Amino acid sequence: MADKHDAPTSSSTDTGSIPRDGNGSGGPKAIIKNVDMSEEMQQESVDIASTALEKYNIEKDIAAQIKKEFDRRHGPTWHVVVGKNFGSYVTHETKHFIYFYVGSLAILIWKS
Repeated sequence: MADKHDAPTSSSTDTGSIPRDGNGSGGPKAIIKNVDMSEEMQQESVDIASTALEKYNIEKDIAAQIKKEFDRRHGPTWHVVVGKNFGSYVTHETKHFIYFYVGSLAILIWKS
């Protein structure tokens, strides 16, 4: 069984930014606030979230699309929170957590 780690999402330190569309052209950048995930999966997270943001306008629909895609690609039990104002403290599998912003929208993705 994978190790689990608690991850607060109140970090104010940026750990980096990845272009929203993955190729560096235009559009808002993803500002990563807290991460325990490989570089490849970080980029995949931003790409999946960007696609969901282009397709949906309602936060619950964006979150549902991201979760569906992560469950499909990486197996179940992924969890996703999307919003402009929320607090959280989650326990996650090692190397399966990311918390980032795209514009004013915060996106939290983790596997438990």
